[in-house]
Amino acid sequence: MKLTTTTFVSVDGVMQGIGRPDEDRSGGFELGGWTTPLWDNEAGTYINEVYGRADAFLFGRRTYEIFAGSWGVVPDPGINPIATALNTRPKYVASTTLTDPQWADTTVLSPDVAAAVGELKAKPGGELQVHGSGALIRWLLDNDLVDEINLLIFPAVVGQGTRLFPDTGPDRALELVESRATPKGVTIQVYRPTGRLQVGTAAVDLKHMQ
Repeated sequence: MKLTTTTFVSVDGVMQGIGRPDEDRSGGFELGGWTTPLWDNEAGTYINEVYGRADAFLFGRRTYEIFAGSWGVVPDPGINPIATALNTRPKYVASTTLTDPQWADTTVLSPDVAAAVGELKAKPGGELQVHGSGALIRWLLDNDLVDEINLLIFPAVVGQGTRLFPDTGPDRALELVESRATPKGVTIQVYRPTGRLQVGTAAVDLKHMQ
């Protein structure tokens, strides 16, 4: 399976509390639900298509608990493609503390998460998808386990909250696979990691600067 990540971020990289005001108040976050006014049908269609491609899901513990407490208790899982996918396909959680997951068809991966994820990727199928789970995404990237990154960049500067990438960390080069914008300005970017970042010196053409 191809391991893909899908993350909603602001222009300043915040990924916390995207869905509703009480979703994640950790660290005193006060702007939960900031993506809602910027959502549109085209972004919704894209996300439905992404979930429809999933053969399995991989979560960090925090995101798993948020999803289990919302999508996992939907009375009618057939209500939309996201609920259907999450409630009918295998779910894996990278955690050393979760011992008794209540959401059906959930497996906890521990202690050798890298080996377990490698085994999942070796299985036939379409996509092993990671949604949210910022700390897990960073760890997966550090271990070269991510095949494709889906970023939905919302036209907003949140100014607080957890960011997808910290102020300092490993450098990465990315290949842009797809790029488009929705009517409300959500930019959908699809990248493939291609190793370390390459640097160089810009050539200055003095003749055209006079």
